[in-house]
Amino acid sequence: MTDETPDSQWEVLLEDARAIAEEYQANGWETIVLEPEEITPVAREERTGFDVAVSADEYNLLEDVIERGDVTVTAAEVYYRPPPDESAQRLALAIERDDEHETAVVVPLAYEITDAQHVFETALVQEELLVHVLSEGESTDVDASAAAERGPNHETERWISFSHDDPSLFLEEADVREWTQ
Repeated sequence: MTDETPDSQWEVLLEDARAIAEEYQANGWETIVLEPEEITPVAREERTGFDVAVSADEYNLLEDVIERGDVTVTAAEVYYRPPPDESAQRLALAIERDDEHETAVVVPLAYEITDAQHVFETALVQEELLVHVLSEGESTDVDASAAAERGPNHETERWISFSHDDPSLFLEEADVREWTQ
């Protein structure tokens, strides 16, 4: 039995994210560490993968860096943390990198493997897992009354996507074996 609760595991993951970002910064890189407010597996027509909702401030910072036009994420590192027990909870850190412009975006991820199974099965077949960063609760409409009419569950119209061509890096080998049996 372990004394690590999902919340304490998440806090350790966030500490690791900050430490990795500090290492990049010490080497002269510009870094952004996202602290997701919600992570949801999605399989919709307009996007499949993980929706990673962050604060409006974090989203705007990321969007500003990407929209400057000189940052193109072409590489990634994934640090997967195995569960301490038979838990369905999975944790990973994705570091999205632009090596030429020395910019890194650190994205901590937590997900229940049972909830994300369909997303991963699709990603493994397509050899691409997408991580979509969006602003939590932000309306892209100027008219706030129109946003209120749509309700809190209305889809966001803006997101920034990162692509991973090896979805297995986010999984336990046993997860994949279990699905293929």
